[in-house]
Amino acid sequence: MGDKANGHPGAAGRATTADHPASVRNVVLVGHSGSGKTTLVEALALTAGAVNRAGRVEDGTCVSDYDEIEHRQQRSVQLSLVPVEWDGFKINLLDTPGYADFVGELRAGLRAADAALFVVSASDGPETLAGATRMVWDECAAVGMPRAIVVTHLEAARADFEDVTRTCAEFFGGDDPDAVLPLYLPLHGAQGADGHASVTGLTGLLSQRLYDYASGERKESEPDDGQLPRIEEARNRLIEGIIAESEDETLMDRYLGGEDVDVKTLVEDLERAVARGVFHPVLAAAPAAEGGRQGIGTVELLELITGGFPSPLERAAPAVATPGGAPRAIPSCDPEGPLVAEVVKTASDPYVGRVSLVRVFSGTLRPDETVHVSGHGLADRGHEDHDVDERIEALSAPFGKQQRTLTHCIAGDLACVAKLNRAETGDTLSAKDDPLLMTPWDMPDPLLPLAIQAHSKADEDKLSQGLSRLVAEDPTMRLEQNQDTHQVVLWCLGEAHADVALERLRSRYGVQVDVVAHKVSLRETFANRSAGRGRHVKQSGGHGQYAICEIEVEPLPGGSGVQFVDKVVGGAVPRQFIPSVEKGVRAQATKGVAAGYPLIDVRVTLLDGKAHSVDSSDAAFQTAGALALREAAAGTRIHLLEPVAEVQVLVGEDYVGSVMSDLSGRRGRVVGTEQAPGGRTLVRAEVPEIEIGRYAVDLRSLSHGTARFSRRYARHEPMPPQLGDRIREQAGDSP
Repeated sequence: MGDKANGHPGAAGRATTADHPASVRNVVLVGHSGSGKTTLVEALALTAGAVNRAGRVEDGTCVSDYDEIEHRQQRSVQLSLVPVEWDGFKINLLDTPGYADFVGELRAGLRAADAALFVVSASDGPETLAGATRMVWDECAAVGMPRAIVVTHLEAARADFEDVTRTCAEFFGGDDPDAVLPLYLPLHGAQGADGHASVTGLTGLLSQRLYDYASGERKESEPDDGQLPRIEEARNRLIEGIIAESEDETLMDRYLGGEDVDVKTLVEDLERAVARGVFHPVLAAAPAAEGGRQGIGTVELLELITGGFPSPLERAAPAVATPGGAPRAIPSCDPEGPLVAEVVKTASDPYVGRVSLVRVFSGTLRPDETVHVSGHGLADRGHEDHDVDERIEALSAPFGKQQRTLTHCIAGDLACVAKLNRAETGDTLSAKDDPLLMTPWDMPDPLLPLAIQAHSKADEDKLSQGLSRLVAEDPTMRLEQNQDTHQVVLWCLGEAHADVALERLRSRYGVQVDVVAHKVSLRETFANRSAGRGRHVKQSGGHGQYAICEIEVEPLPGGSGVQFVDKVVGGAVPRQFIPSVEKGVRAQATKGVAAGYPLIDVRVTLLDGKAHSVDSSDAAFQTAGALALREAAAGTRIHLLEPVAEVQVLVGEDYVGSVMSDLSGRRGRVVGTEQAPGGRTLVRAEVPEIEIGRYAVDLRSLSHGTARFSRRYARHEPMPPQLGDRIREQAGDSP
C-alpha cells in the first residue's frame, strides 16, 4: 500500500489452486444495489490480467456472468465468486447482491470472507449508508472483521470524494472518525462543459506521488507546488490516524515531538491496523478508460487487499462440535489438520446439476474422496438435517460460466464442488470417519408469505421436487405446508426475493405456479351458551340408522381447546356410544360450524339422547354428534378468531412516530418502546396477522430500508364483527 505501488501487471490467465493459506485473501464486497460492486470486480479482474480488455474470459462470457435471472432483472441476486491472482497471492473476490431481499447471500459472503470492501457510490446521499449498509458494518465490527471503503461513480455530476469520505467517517467511524480516512485523493483533469472535472488518477498521501490512469495504464509522477498544500493537510491527518492505532505506544510522542516517521514504518503500522479491524482506509476506484487495462485505483486496491487484509491464518474459524454437540478444537487453518469445510452457497447448473461453493476452514479437500455431510439445523424452514456420506467428484473454480478444474483446495481457500446431491447451504463437510458440525451463521427470518399452487396437473407432479430443490439453494426461504388452510406457502424476504423464486421454479425447474391470496389460520368459537339436538334416523328397509343426542355448548377462555363432558344419566345413550358422540363433535369442530375454520375454546356437554337396540351404531352417533353441534351453532352468534402476533420493530428515531402510527392503523396495540444501541428504538406491539401479510415490504418503504422487525404468534382473539361477517359471506355462509 501507499509507497509500495509499482504498477506491475497482475498474473495473467486463470486462477490456480493456492498452495498455502498465507497466500490467500478472501474479500467480500458489500454495498447497496447500484453502488458498483460488480463493475469493480470486473475492473479488478482486468487489472489482475484475468480478463481481456472487453471484460471477457476465454470463452467470451463476462467474468460476472452467472445467472440468467440476473441478466433479465438487471441486478445481482446471488453471491458470486471471482478468483484472481496478484503479486503471488490468490484473491477470492466475493460479489454480493446489494438489494435487501438477498441479505442471505450477503451473510454467506461474510461467512466465507476474512475482510470486507464496502462499496459506496459518490452519487448517492447519506441515506444509503443509514440502512442495511450500516447494519452490515456493525455486524463486521462485532466480529472484528477488517473493512475498507471504496468510493465509486466519481464521474457523476456533483460527486465529491471529500464529502463522501466525511459522511463515511460519520456513519462508520463511531466515536473515532479518524479511524476512517483516505489513503489517496482523486486527481482531477480539465473541467468539462458542465464545469465538472473528471477523475484521471490518484494522489498517494503517504508516498506523495501522483498516479495518472488517463492513458489506461498507471503512470507515476511528482506533484507540483500548487498541489502540495492540499496533499500535506490530508497527509498529516492520515499519519496521525495511523499512529493513533499503532502498536508502538511511543510513536505518537515521537511524532508530536517533531520526529519524522519514515514511510515504511507508517505503511507497516497501517497494514497492521487494517488487519486488526481498527483502521478503515478510504480509496477511490473507477473502470478503465476505453481500451485501457487498468482502472483508476485498482492497483491500489489490490495492494491493499494483499498487504493490509489478513490471510485466513489470522482469522478464527467458527466453533466446531461433534454431531452429538461435544465441542471440538481444531487447528487454525491447517491444511494438514482434520477436514472441516462448509457449504456457503448452493446453485443448480442446467448441465452439471447441483454445484456447492465450499469454504475450507481446516484440512484439504480433494476430488474422489468421500466426505461426511452434517446437517445445518434449519428443519423448521423446510431444510432437513443431514447425516450422510457423499463422494467429492470434481473441484473447480468458477470464472464466468466456466468451471476451471482444481487439483485440491486447502484450508483458507474456496472451491466449487459438483453433484453433492444431499448437501445444502450451511452444511458441514468433514472426514467420513471423523464427522464434525460447524455452528451455523445467523439467517434472517423470511416474513413475506407467498401462497402458490400448481398451474396444471403436469406442474403439480413436478412441484414438490422443484420446491425442495429451490429451498435447498436458499436457507433464507421457508417452505410451509399449512395444515389449516391447505396452502403451500413460500416465506420470502421481500417481493424481489419472491419474484426470483417464481422465476427459478419456472425457468430452472420447469414448474409453472399461480400465486393465490395468502390465508391466515382463523378459528371459530361460540359467543354465548347454546343447545343443540342431533337426530340421525334412517330406515331403508333392512338395517337402519338411529341416534339422537342432546348437547349444550358454552364458550371457554382462550387456549382451552375443545372439551367434552358426559352428563348422561339413566343410560339414555349407551356407554359404548358416548365416545362416538365425542368423535363426531370433534370431527365437526375441526371442519368448523360457520365459515369452515376449526372451532376452539368451547365445552360440549352431552346431556341426553336416545338409542335403538338394533339400528344404533358408532357411525350413527358420530353423525348425530356432528348434527347437534351444527344446530347449537345455528342458535347463537359464532365469533371468528384471528391470530395475533407479537411484533418487534427496530427502527431509527426519525421513523418511530411513523411506525407507531402505521401499526395503529393495522389494528395494532403498541405495548412498549425501549432504547436500543445505535440510536434506534425497539417498538413492541400486538398486531393481527391478517394485517401484516405485507409488512416486510411496507416497513421497508416506510423507513427507507432502515428498520427491521420480527414476529411471533401470541394467541387468537375475536375479529371485529364487520370483518368477520365479510369473511363468512366470502365463505358462502350468512352471518
